[in-house]
Amino acid sequence: MQKMAIVMRLARFGSKKNPFYRIVVSDSRFPRDGRFIEKIGTYDPNKDPAEIHIMEDRAMEWYKKGAQPSKTVRNLLRQSGILKKLA
Repeated sequence: MQKMAIVMRLARFGSKKNPFYRIVVSDSRFPRDGRFIEKIGTYDPNKDPAEIHIMEDRAMEWYKKGAQPSKTVRNLLRQSGILKKLA
């Protein structure tokens, strides 16, 4: 059986020219805005400063299980201080 490649990435929501993102854990083969395993947070770049909400315990658990964050999600985890706790 093939092993799933689990990733933490952004799924885009919101209307045209008004993006809002969910931080989700999904199989890398699923579409960006498609099926996901778990929603672990949100990111709203429209606010000043940008609003980031991440369920720290769930993000850390998925990271320890081997989920690979995308570049953007890695930066959001760094800004939230979660990556420091993992190191």
